[in-house]
Amino acid sequence: MPKLIVLSGPDAGKQFPLTGPTVTVGRHSGNAVHLNDNRTSRRHLELRVTISGGYQLFDLQSGNGTQVNGRHVQVIDLRPGDRIELGDTVLQYAADGSEIKTREKLDTTPATHDRTRLIVRPTTEYPSAILRTVAADVGEQILARPDQAGTDWLRARLANLAVMYEAASAVSQILDVDELLGRITDLVVRTTDADHGCVMLSDPDTGELMPKTVRSRASSSGGDFVVSRTVVDHVLRTGQGVLVADAGADERFRGGESIARHQIREVICVPMKGRHETVGVLFLDTSATAALVSLPLPLESVAGPGASKFSEDHLRLAVAIAHQAGLAVEETRYYQAMVQAERLAAVGQTIAALSHHIKNIMQGVRFGSDMVRMGLADDDRALLVKGWRLVEKNQVRIDELILDMLSYSKDREPAVERTDVNGLAEEVLDVVRGRAADRGVALEWHPAVGLPLVPCDPEGIHRALLNIVTNALDATEGAAAPRVTVTTELAAGGAYAEISVTDNGPGIPAERVADMFKPFVSTKGSKGTGLGLPVSRKILREHGGDVLVETAEGRGSRFILRIPMAVAEGPTKPLD
Repeated sequence: MPKLIVLSGPDAGKQFPLTGPTVTVGRHSGNAVHLNDNRTSRRHLELRVTISGGYQLFDLQSGNGTQVNGRHVQVIDLRPGDRIELGDTVLQYAADGSEIKTREKLDTTPATHDRTRLIVRPTTEYPSAILRTVAADVGEQILARPDQAGTDWLRARLANLAVMYEAASAVSQILDVDELLGRITDLVVRTTDADHGCVMLSDPDTGELMPKTVRSRASSSGGDFVVSRTVVDHVLRTGQGVLVADAGADERFRGGESIARHQIREVICVPMKGRHETVGVLFLDTSATAALVSLPLPLESVAGPGASKFSEDHLRLAVAIAHQAGLAVEETRYYQAMVQAERLAAVGQTIAALSHHIKNIMQGVRFGSDMVRMGLADDDRALLVKGWRLVEKNQVRIDELILDMLSYSKDREPAVERTDVNGLAEEVLDVVRGRAADRGVALEWHPAVGLPLVPCDPEGIHRALLNIVTNALDATEGAAAPRVTVTTELAAGGAYAEISVTDNGPGIPAERVADMFKPFVSTKGSKGTGLGLPVSRKILREHGGDVLVETAEGRGSRFILRIPMAVAEGPTKPLD
């Protein structure tokens, strides 16, 4: 099934399956692909199925336009691997690739992994049967200048890019390492007419080589697939790809492992070299009974008298493809390590922030409990009531922290119903009216006359608005005549219902505005959790709306909760 993968932007990491004949993309929650990107249009672009089964992209006169592979487009047929840029989001179009067609059926049974053995030679001397060696950096040279390849055969193969294009396409389109290595092994076995192929990767922690993919032709003899540790160690030690023409000279067959049993005649083994390290090896072999492949060059010039299936050109081609695979594996490992590091850093930051907030709350509970205990001991009712109120206040704080954590930590589908937003705002004001009176803050309420019912989740909007109003009350602390004003209105020609919360506090410095919606970033010190604004924005974006801010240092702030008036039912959820 084709899909869109979010490479970067607010929804980075999500994947959206493309299931219908027409798929809309934009920030509106009614789109099949709903993006939480404020720089995209409500209905930014549309994908339509073509006769061939692919998709054609149509830009829907979006505000910021659409780019495909760095070029502005209005209409374009998408190809697997195309990068689509809209707003701050970068998508990649991926379509399930058809299986590589081979001239012979390949055995892809995973069980062959368990039948692959490394045989260690007792000495470090390498057999004299190596005919050629090729440095690992030859792969980079071949990819950069295919016209300078060594022979007519290789020039022809690289000139039409048939083999290298398949390898490059696999590397660019397949994100799963195991699937990628399987495709690469299929390609090399098919191209070189090898009887067996194996990719072995080194474990990042232990350095131990482990078979990842194994391929065998159906026509090859059964039994174990033997990988010579001597050959592999030599390749890893020297960083060179090797072609072994007389595998019988390898001592792995001594001590009962006879060449008659394994019928191994020729071996190609090349390093999978990334930018910084060698991540593994690609190992190919062929038996004495295999059919010969016809190549436009005298094989004797490479392998000596007698017919050989492998040539130096096969060796060079294997080095080039293994280099591409090595780069992909190294990049994937680097990305996984980076994601893991960021995840651990985020977990550490979360634990530290929560510990800090919970500690502050518990200090309030403990202080209130001490006052209650002293009031009981001294029969001081006033002290008892004061202590109990302090305990209740901190109980509310920890309840709010838990609710914010739950709201922020998981996606939820809004339970949309037609809601009286004016009535909902009045309920929020009733909740905070006592707190405002205690602080001497004037609450002003200006409801829109004739505001229609708004399709939204009343519980979610109530929580978001309560967070914003509470923040506004806190922001007015220290103002000469503290005031918070709440208004409702229809905006953008009736496309949105907006709830505005304005305070006359000190405002927010311009350099801090970008960080306001990050979790655990608070301007209230120990009084705030740093989750109120992120939770509020998350709730509004789940509705297809947003929380906007207008502020100037020394002039107060205005927060706008924007709710779309039209919400389509049943938007497609992104894949986990």
